[in-house]
Amino acid sequence: MSKGRILVVEDDFDISNLLRIYFDSQGYEVTVAPKGNDALELCRRNLPNVIVLDIQLPDIDGYEVCRRLRGNLRTSHIPILFLTQRDERSDKIAGLELGADDYITKPFDIEELKLRVQNAIKRAQWENLTSPTTGLPSGKLIEEQLRMLMRRKDWAILYVGVNYIAGFNEAYGFVAGDDVFRFTGMILGDGVDENGTANDFIGHVSGDDFLIISDEQHAPAIQAYITERFKNEVGTFYSFRDRERGYIQLKDGAGNERQVPLMTLAVGMVNSKTAHFADIREITEVAAAERGKVLEA
Repeated sequence: MSKGRILVVEDDFDISNLLRIYFDSQGYEVTVAPKGNDALELCRRNLPNVIVLDIQLPDIDGYEVCRRLRGNLRTSHIPILFLTQRDERSDKIAGLELGADDYITKPFDIEELKLRVQNAIKRAQWENLTSPTTGLPSGKLIEEQLRMLMRRKDWAILYVGVNYIAGFNEAYGFVAGDDVFRFTGMILGDGVDENGTANDFIGHVSGDDFLIISDEQHAPAIQAYITERFKNEVGTFYSFRDRERGYIQLKDGAGNERQVPLMTLAVGMVNSKTAHFADIREITEVAAAERGKVLEA
């Protein structure tokens, strides 16, 4: 099982290759981006658990990358470690003021860097800020967005769950199930990119529960996109035989067979006009109940 996903943003091939090989050997999933804009696109497609970010890049510098990540609700929570040849106090302060979590200077001790990466990931998980599976905001970050929601007049929440994931896990294993959750997170991100706004928020509540915070105008299009996209592409997680017959054949301890349908998304929607909510718990409870009514989407 992977210890976490690291995005290395570094244009020096020798350094990026060293970090990729080393962290791969330590059990991490490593992606390398040689340019700042490449890093922003990769974050949009698959959220990392931590970013090791060089300041000197060939297109936009690391400071600008950090500024854009921190200015986007979907990436503002990702721990960032600056990696640079500079050792000036003013440079460190500039990075920390932009929201960087740590700072290490080249040449660096790779064991020290490993510890800093480990600590950044653990800190985010201990503080209940991110999901270790998807890298999406979780816990306190979701609560913070819901509290802000109570002060808005036009909002909508999509509460999303994966139907039949338990049967899938039974047949294919929990590692494959985690891949489905990451796939789901990617689809939610694409749905917001295609049909939502830059201010929309995506969170991983727990298990197979996700949510999207948008507005009444954009939420229906997001819902239509994610349910259709999931339905069309989830088959890639199944064997050819299961995909062709449209279900999984499972046996219980007594040898009795049962059929489990292929996974679908269940999406419940509530908005500011649905009802008056006294607190954030009521919002999520109603949204989860609406999702529960959707047996198959």
